[in-house]
Amino acid sequence: MTARLIVRFAVPKPIEVTSQAWQLLSIFLSTIAGLVLSPLPVGAWAFLGLTTSVVTKTLAFPTAFSAFTSEVIWLIVISFFFARGFVKTGLGDRIATYFVKWLGKSTLGLSYGLTFSEVLIAPAMPSTTARAGGIFLPIIKSLSLSAGSKPGDASSKKLGSYLIQSQFQCSSCSSALFLTAAAQNLLCLKLAEELGVIISSPWVSWFKAASLPALFSILATPLILYKLYPPETKDTPEAPAVAAKKLENMGPVTRNEWTMVGTMVLAVSLWVFG
Repeated sequence: MTARLIVRFAVPKPIEVTSQAWQLLSIFLSTIAGLVLSPLPVGAWAFLGLTTSVVTKTLAFPTAFSAFTSEVIWLIVISFFFARGFVKTGLGDRIATYFVKWLGKSTLGLSYGLTFSEVLIAPAMPSTTARAGGIFLPIIKSLSLSAGSKPGDASSKKLGSYLIQSQFQCSSCSSALFLTAAAQNLLCLKLAEELGVIISSPWVSWFKAASLPALFSILATPLILYKLYPPETKDTPEAPAVAAKKLENMGPVTRNEWTMVGTMVLAVSLWVFG
């Protein structure tokens, strides 16, 4: 709270700025400083800042908590719930491993397999970061290390650099393909509504509008990168066998995974038709 006290009492308030706005600025800066320095967990510190704004009467209670009625905020929250569910149940890993098994005989096929699995998961996980960091980064790292491609040295060009670049570029395309694949998509929809642009059946309309450029980019990006940023390892004949062995070790689909599948299908169905 030191930053808040400094701004509130030590820094002269501009005449044009109201006392309420200056107080809110001090709370905001203190919150940001706490998020960076982490004296408390992120959630606890953010809630402390929110509480301070209410207790000091900087904001009225309804105003302070108005963001909790925003679909964008809840979509972000849900994205992390789903990301945790995909990781904890192993469903995301299983889906990606199946695609590696089917398409992983070459580096290009491996890239397409990871991309298609990312597209399949995207509608139910509204966060590019959650998908990349929670599911696909560990898989790519494992595949790269098994091929002798290590991050941070020349061997990264064997396989890892290409797979990471391809996944990074294609994840943006899959995020653009579905309304619920990224929280910022829903924010754009809300901003359009504020400007008087009302879209009926938003999920379906968004998909129809984005399908041509997004699908074309998804199909073209791995191939373009393969030419512009070629991997040294062109063939990965061992990848399908490794994937098959991994699936064997994972065993049949568990009850938790089926629950996750049902939850994903239900959520996407409600987003599409609701």
